[in-house]
Amino acid sequence: MRKAFISPSKYVQGEDELLNLGFYIQSLGKSALVIGNKEDIDRVQDKLDKTAEKFNVELHRADFGGEATRDEVKRLKKIAEEKGTDVIVGLGGGKAIDTSKVVADGHNVIVCPTIAAQDAPTSHSAVLYTADHQFDDYAYFIKNPDVVLMDTTVIAQAPSRFLVAGMGDTLATYYEARATRQSNSNVNAGLPNGYHTKATGPAKGTNAAMTLAEKSLEVILEKGYEAKIAADNNLVTPALEDIVEANTLLSGLGFESAGLAASHAIYNGLTVLEGPGNYYHGEQVAFTTFVQLVLENAPKSEIYELLDFSMSVGLPISLADLDVKEVKYEEILEVAKKACISEESIHSMPFEITVEAVAQAIIAADAIGRDYKEKKQNK
Repeated sequence: MRKAFISPSKYVQGEDELLNLGFYIQSLGKSALVIGNKEDIDRVQDKLDKTAEKFNVELHRADFGGEATRDEVKRLKKIAEEKGTDVIVGLGGGKAIDTSKVVADGHNVIVCPTIAAQDAPTSHSAVLYTADHQFDDYAYFIKNPDVVLMDTTVIAQAPSRFLVAGMGDTLATYYEARATRQSNSNVNAGLPNGYHTKATGPAKGTNAAMTLAEKSLEVILEKGYEAKIAADNNLVTPALEDIVEANTLLSGLGFESAGLAASHAIYNGLTVLEGPGNYYHGEQVAFTTFVQLVLENAPKSEIYELLDFSMSVGLPISLADLDVKEVKYEEILEVAKKACISEESIHSMPFEITVEAVAQAIIAADAIGRDYKEKKQNK
């Protein structure tokens, strides 16, 4: 049996860690193109200036256009060539970071998130979109980022909703990894479709990845509420540090090397509805993780633990929380159909998947969530 585990070459997090960015650039080259939203770069420009001077590296700024499109990648690649940079630095949120990964094409890339809203920064993949914000394609690279650098001082200054969304994304990691292991399905750490050979084909998850996935859930449930309060007040506390690591490193390595299952597939299905699009990825995944537990008939204790935690930090537990006021079976069936297409990760669940079963699990989860919230509020 072939197994695989992949990860960034280095992960580092701490207060004012951006002041050390120049050190990591210096280990890869002499100059870097910093790609990020104008507002994100402006917020940390002072730190960028200081690290460039301290480590004698040259930083060139490239304001991100706002969408991770093929044209934006071409534009930024041209700037990198004109400036003669050795390193690409992706700074900010998910789309700026994904674009930076594609520009670097797996070589000499440093990722510097300014929020901890999802677990993608550590991965060897990115998502491309069209100019009108529709999904275009996945991009895969020969390796994960060279460095993932988390400045917790910067992250603590962001709205706490981002950190909470990251917790929502992380909630799925263990449950999806568990399902993948039970079904002996392949994981993202193997080579993507089209690259398989007899010697280097798909791969199963490792014990290490499963352990990290399980730890990510443990940390979220134990420290998540305290971290939210810290983020509400822009404070760097041990709890916030733990959650930044869980959202980014533990969950990032867990999803990529231990596997995805129903939760993220159903998240993709939600794109057929209007309301959920108003919410962040992790906020939607918090609800679809609940749906996965209903679909697999998980113990009541697991379901209630997830509901209680989600309510404590403000994560959605029903479609109503995602601006879907009226649940129509025909519309939910379309969600389920999209979630169940042949290439989706939902087929890593350890039992037969049908569109009807998924639709009914979504409706049941929504009803349970609405009822649970009403009972809690009326106490």
